[in-house]
Amino acid sequence: MSLQGKTLFITGGSRGIGLAIAVRAARDGANVVIAAKTSDPHPKLPGTIHTAVAEIEKAGGKGLGVQCDIREESQVIAAVEKAVATFGGIDILVNNASAIQLTGTLATDMKRYDLMNGVNARGTFLAGRTCIPHLKKSANPHILTLSPPLDMSPKWFAPHVAYSMAKYGMSLCTLAWADEFRKDGVAANALWPRTTIATAAVQMLGGEAMMKQSRTPEVMADAAHVILCKPSREFTGNFCIDDLVLHAAGVRDFSRYAAVPGATKFLPDFFVPGDTPALTA
Repeated sequence: MSLQGKTLFITGGSRGIGLAIAVRAARDGANVVIAAKTSDPHPKLPGTIHTAVAEIEKAGGKGLGVQCDIREESQVIAAVEKAVATFGGIDILVNNASAIQLTGTLATDMKRYDLMNGVNARGTFLAGRTCIPHLKKSANPHILTLSPPLDMSPKWFAPHVAYSMAKYGMSLCTLAWADEFRKDGVAANALWPRTTIATAAVQMLGGEAMMKQSRTPEVMADAAHVILCKPSREFTGNFCIDDLVLHAAGVRDFSRYAAVPGATKFLPDFFVPGDTPALTA
């Protein structure tokens, strides 16, 4: 299981889960393109496309940082063209970029609604539409979207319908692409965490208390690696939960993923269906 020599195009990968997926691929010797907005340091958030590339290359891969707002078609097209010109093609698209605001209908202004749906649903569609012609040329092409299973329970919508619509829009792309491009051998899968993940977004949402009950981004990175190494014609159309993917791959000790060493209780993430299987020995 290796991504050596593969080229990944990751949206919004300057920090958090996207960066962890990039570094895990880089350890195999992959080429990783980071297409994200942050070129200059953000006053409140860690990481830029430049620091991400430095981490990728330190891990053993080849990196390319491209400043890109994935809501802008011309910028996405330019980023993909630069990726292809640099590395000769694209084997894997990781739709990681996402915006979040957990507010109800009356508390969500249209500017924020447009941001979430523009980045999450539209950005995912645009990145896919732009990358798929190149993916079709790959020997084992994958699209991996960080979005939830399509569980249409009202409890996932009533408290924050704008955000939920935006995230489910990403999942609908997965549902469609798996069937639309099956004949081309392009796999489309989604990956979602069972627990909250210790990222800057979680820090802003729930502070230190939430961070201490979270897992590290590496649990998602390792699960993504398992998925992306699978034969694309055999594994597509799946809505995966991170620890179930790893459990199926033989992992039994998940203690390494605790944000606080020794922690055993974790907060469940949004959108995890109630019938999701528990881990077994």
